[in-house]
Amino acid sequence: MPRRAGGFHGPIAQTGRFALAQAAGLSYNRVESKAAHGARGRAKVSADLSPIDKAKFVAARRAVDFVEDGMRLGLGTGSTAAWMVRCLAERIQAEGLRVQGVPTSSRTAELARSLGIQVVSLDEAKWLDLTIDGADEFDPDLALIKGGGGALLQEKIVATASDRMVVIADAAKEVAQLGAFPLPLEVIPFGWQTTKALIEETLVALDVLGREATLRMNGTRPFVTDEGNYIVDLHLQRIGNPRQFSLVINQIPGVVENGLFIDICDIVVVGHGDGRVEVRDINEGTVAEERIDFADMTNIFADLGDGA
Repeated sequence: MPRRAGGFHGPIAQTGRFALAQAAGLSYNRVESKAAHGARGRAKVSADLSPIDKAKFVAARRAVDFVEDGMRLGLGTGSTAAWMVRCLAERIQAEGLRVQGVPTSSRTAELARSLGIQVVSLDEAKWLDLTIDGADEFDPDLALIKGGGGALLQEKIVATASDRMVVIADAAKEVAQLGAFPLPLEVIPFGWQTTKALIEETLVALDVLGREATLRMNGTRPFVTDEGNYIVDLHLQRIGNPRQFSLVINQIPGVVENGLFIDICDIVVVGHGDGRVEVRDINEGTVAEERIDFADMTNIFADLGDGA
């Protein structure tokens, strides 16, 4: 589903609140792009980061180049999205950007406020220019599985209420076919065991390899979403027809929403541990590859926690 076209920003020298002892020089080299322009000229990255965290960081750093002054933004949830929120805060600090952020969870709202990002509700914003979020899986059509952090309902509402959705991910999240990552379903607590039984019965008729359904736990108690609901994780291994699956599973009474995002994502920014960044635009049909060379890396962000 085509969405509003947009551009990239030119090179910007990074300064500000996250600088520690030294700054690491980053250089971006365009390999192929119809839409890819510039990048951050400098950034600070911890030498202690794992390759996965480096991949998440460079993807997040690249994704915030889509942000323009005056935008209303959807702010995703999870560890990759947390990198993005911090990179966004750094741009706001360095450039004086005026943006409003609509968080997709209480965790993201708390982080954004702590970093000085103006937080508003979706009802206040009404419609968004851009949402940037992570994903647990994405396929060649940029269909997604999301919800590993338990915020799939708010994430889907916010992403759908946006002109564009940009997903940030490390390369391990790319799959030929969705389903290896457990698919979350948000269900209401009332009669959840009956709902789970109906889900398992419905799976028999769907094109999936696995049919195990488990209630997500938080210690000894069920995990509870920000909306007060439970999560049932489906261990499907492979989803043959995600579009059909989404439509059918949402018809079950008690199922609020599922973690399949179909025709919602416009661009995926894929980060690699060696500093490569790949920008895939499903509407333009372009793939842009850039490279970030890390030199003399130092700390930039505190340890970030959970999810995708």
